[in-house]
This record gives sequence, C-alpha cells and structure tokens, in this order.
Amino acid sequence: MNHYFFKSKAAYVVVSFLILTSCYTKKDIVYFQDAKDFETIVDTDTFRAKLKIGDVLSIYVSTINPEVTKPYNIVDGTGGEGGGGQLIDYLIDSDGNIDYPVLGKVKLLGLTVEEAKQLLKKKFEEGNLLKDPVVIIRIKNYTVTILGWVGNAGVYPISGERISILQAIAMAGDLQISGKRKDVTVIRDFNGTKTYTRIDLTSKEVFNSPVYYLTQNDIVYVHPNSGAISAASGDSRIGLISSLASIAVSLALIFTRR
Repeated sequence: MNHYFFKSKAAYVVVSFLILTSCYTKKDIVYFQDAKDFETIVDTDTFRAKLKIGDVLSIYVSTINPEVTKPYNIVDGTGGEGGGGQLIDYLIDSDGNIDYPVLGKVKLLGLTVEEAKQLLKKKFEEGNLLKDPVVIIRIKNYTVTILGWVGNAGVYPISGERISILQAIAMAGDLQISGKRKDVTVIRDFNGTKTYTRIDLTSKEVFNSPVYYLTQNDIVYVHPNSGAISAASGDSRIGLISSLASIAVSLALIFTRR
C-alpha cells in the first residue's frame, strides 16, 4: 500500500512540476486572439510614407523627346547616359529641400512620393521646360530596423512605398517564443522628433494602430518576456527550479523501480 502510495505521489510531483513550470500559454504566443470567426475588418487606411529630412531620392524624368530631359537625368561617372553611369541621387537637406538641376531648390519635405511627382511635373510645365513629363521617384534609403526577440534582427531594405509591421516581423523571421507579443515598441523619427508607440500583437486592434504601416527608418523592438529576462540575467530561481526538477525526477525513478 505504501509502495503504491509513494509511486503515485512521485508521479504527482513530476506532473505538477511540469505543469507549474510550463513557461508559455496560448495567451502568450497567439496573435489576434480577440478576432471572431468570419469577422470582417475593412482597411480604410490610405497611408503613404511622407518624405523626411535625410531621405535619398532617385528621380528620373522622361518625355517623348529624350534629348530635352538630359539636363534633368544627370548620371555619375564619365560614361554619360546609356554609357554605364547611374543617375545621381538627391538628398533632402535639413531645410527639407533637394537641389535639382535647372529648378534649383525644391521643397519636398512632408510630401508623399506621389505629391512630390506632381510638384516637379507642375514646375516643369509652368516654366515651359518640359511638355507632359513623366516623373519617377523612388526612396533609396527606405529601411526598417527590427531588434529584440525575433528570429533574425537586422536592418531591412524596403522596395515599395509602405510595409506593415507584420510583414516586417515576418522578414525578420517572426517573434521568438520568448518574445513578448503584447509589448512591441515602434520608434519613429520625423525630422528630429521621436515618438514611441507600443502595440499588442495578440489583439486585432493592431490593424488600427498608427504604426501598423511603418515609415522609412522606423525601429521595431520586440521586448522579452519575464522568462527570457530571468534566463539572460542568470536569475537564481533558474537554479532552484533546476534542482527541484532533478529531485522530482529522482524520486520518480526510485519509487517506480520498487
């Protein structure tokens, strides 16, 4: 009777220990937990990245007559257009301007890429410089930085005009199991003013967040959960838990062999 009692007790200790020391639950790791089946969220966000100080732009202008656009499509090197050179880039300076051929200083700060295209087109036409020009603008230094408890932290270049935080996290290999889904911080800099916004990836409200779409040079930081912090700091409780685990397993082995 005692033999059976001790075997049962040892098994109970082991099971209880494993349950109590389980680190993660569904609430810790599942995204969008409050989304209901067949629920529809209509995306009415018309977000477009706005140009900032320090942005580097590639600008190409074309018309029916390629010759008249040569002064606006300056290439570096000595090969000339079509001779292996690349179009020069334009930096938005501390005053929000680019220094553009013929037009001189053009203020693009705060405009979307589409608005910047229309502004240049208007200046060409109003000055009788070009007729029906097509303007192509691309942000060349559009990157986002993903840090913290993700698969692959780093700086990621973005080819389009916008990216969602979910896409960016996916590029970084998703959150580690020890990453805190309810505590992700987006740091945004707009011309020297930094904002810090925390979002909860376990809630569908993430889709309504002002930082759901990232702007150029945003920083995303995934905070660690308490277990990760304890492990990283060498918390003494880890040693205690390890010792208890060893004792529980030893007891189980002793009593199950009798």
